[in-house]
Amino acid sequence: MNNTTERKIFVIDFDSTITKVEGLDQLAAIALQGSPEGEKTVAEIRKITEKGMSGELSFSEALNQRLTLLKASKNHIEALVGYLKENISESFLRNKAFLEEYSEDILVVSSGFKEFILPVTESLGLKSENVFANTFLFDSEGNITGCDQANPLAQTGGKIKLMQDLKLEAHVSVIGDGFTDYEIKKSGLADRFYAFTENVERSAVTENADFVIKTLDEFLFYNQLPRGQSYPKSMIKVLLLENVHPAAREAFEEQGFDVEFIKGALDEDELIEKIRDVSILGIRSKTNVTKKVLDNAEKLIAIGAFCIGTNQIDLKTATKKGIAVFNAPYSNTRSVAELAIGEMLLLIRKVFPKSNGMHRGEWDKSAINSFEVRGKKIGMIGYGHIGTQLSVIAEAMGMEVYFYDIVDKMPIGNAKKCKSMKEVFEAADVVSLHIDGRKENTNLIGEKEFSQMKDGVIFLNLARGSVVEIPALVNAIKSGKVEGAGVDVFPEEPKTNQDPFVSELQGLSNVILTPHIGGSTEEAQHSIGTYVPERLLQYVNNGSSTGSVNFPEVQLPVLHGSHRLLHIHKNVPGILAKLNNIFAKHNINITGQYLKTAEEVGYVIVDIEKSYSKEMIQEIKALEETIKFRMLF
Repeated sequence: MNNTTERKIFVIDFDSTITKVEGLDQLAAIALQGSPEGEKTVAEIRKITEKGMSGELSFSEALNQRLTLLKASKNHIEALVGYLKENISESFLRNKAFLEEYSEDILVVSSGFKEFILPVTESLGLKSENVFANTFLFDSEGNITGCDQANPLAQTGGKIKLMQDLKLEAHVSVIGDGFTDYEIKKSGLADRFYAFTENVERSAVTENADFVIKTLDEFLFYNQLPRGQSYPKSMIKVLLLENVHPAAREAFEEQGFDVEFIKGALDEDELIEKIRDVSILGIRSKTNVTKKVLDNAEKLIAIGAFCIGTNQIDLKTATKKGIAVFNAPYSNTRSVAELAIGEMLLLIRKVFPKSNGMHRGEWDKSAINSFEVRGKKIGMIGYGHIGTQLSVIAEAMGMEVYFYDIVDKMPIGNAKKCKSMKEVFEAADVVSLHIDGRKENTNLIGEKEFSQMKDGVIFLNLARGSVVEIPALVNAIKSGKVEGAGVDVFPEEPKTNQDPFVSELQGLSNVILTPHIGGSTEEAQHSIGTYVPERLLQYVNNGSSTGSVNFPEVQLPVLHGSHRLLHIHKNVPGILAKLNNIFAKHNINITGQYLKTAEEVGYVIVDIEKSYSKEMIQEIKALEETIKFRMLF
């Protein structure tokens, strides 16, 4: 091929490339629907198609075998056209503007049939004279009897023969999913072959490709052609850990992101190895995103914590590196509060010791040390989203509520704000922790704190495992200071459900141990699984940082008809002026501009007209204050 000519020709396959399905297979499914042998025949046709596409069977054999099995008419073709128009590949629909603009240089070369191909390609703005495909033969009643055997595309090697006849003087790129598409390149009639895998992936094809592309966006990106996405989402990797809800995975996959899903947590070294090419990371509470991890995350732009807390993430380093962090501050609050209530009731009534005795054949109907919660005092350390929910439920049950929080919080209902933890401990019949895992809270509750509590107190920790000294809690339980305890979180927790759990709390009477399930309800996990991806997708797709725990919050309008520049920089004076000077120098018309700053970083969003130079982009990236720069359109 002539690699120096300026003209570029794009040869594109139809079945399973422009459309999501093989047309002839779908025609068979439509025509044979309801037939006694219909399903069996359709399956056989699809099997033959696959053999032909992967090179196991010559094309002419595959075509003739399928046509022999096919019992269809013109009416069935009309139904197929309607189906195909509803099943055009997403990346082709996204890039209709490219197809229309380059229609003179796009050839559709297919072993399918013009009768169903032309209506689809015309709807995408492609020229009918540039569509090369087979044609059906019909009898007088409109039934398909075969195909035009004089057409080279009806024969084995037909695409090669067609390309030879066309004598294209251009740089030719072939995009397709089948072996016959690769053969064009193999015969020296194309410069590059791109294996298209958005709908189907065949190893015999991908192994021989110059490039494997998941979408048309990738082809356009590689070749710097007009496209519907500034950066192909199929090239953006999302890593989801700790068995986050399937709704999260679905949210990213529906938009075409490359998603890897891992059930367990990863330790530091494992995460360093995995994160090198990751742009979006999703975790829960067991995975620690340390400075060392972030130093190896060159492509990372956002982290989603599928939980309330973010202490497992080095927020300071993430901010310095321009990585936005999002969490789910409200999504599981009700679930945790309900578990706290449930455990409190079971412990204060000593249900578990009674139940265990019954299993051993013991009948103990005694009411000794078994109480109602009505009239009792519950004391909470931490009065955030969960604490306030628990406060409302507890008060509705007739309890008095006391709380202490380092941040000044307005009491809800009749709750009483205390000046210290000691004041809470001295008043409370039930103590419940609802604090985060920051370093200052490590071993916050120890021997001293337990000694300040009432004798026979009920103690709940559904917050963080690191905030309680376990030996001190064990001693308090054994001495009778703590009459019952409910613990959902532990200093060391198994990474997966298959790993063993060991704790000094095991085997103690009237102690409920749960495997960090405070937020593990279907409702909470589904809510988190949808809420966090929504925040991440808004940030990645639109630039909106609403809900970020470490970034200036900016709610942006949907982008229409412009290009959006997202500039994260060190929060020093004069950055906006520098950016505007660059825009003025290059005569760039600004259609919208937004700026928010936080302690260490500033976030500038600029919507500009589509015409701009690469030099302008490089000047923005070269500003010494630049931390991260992205462009959306």
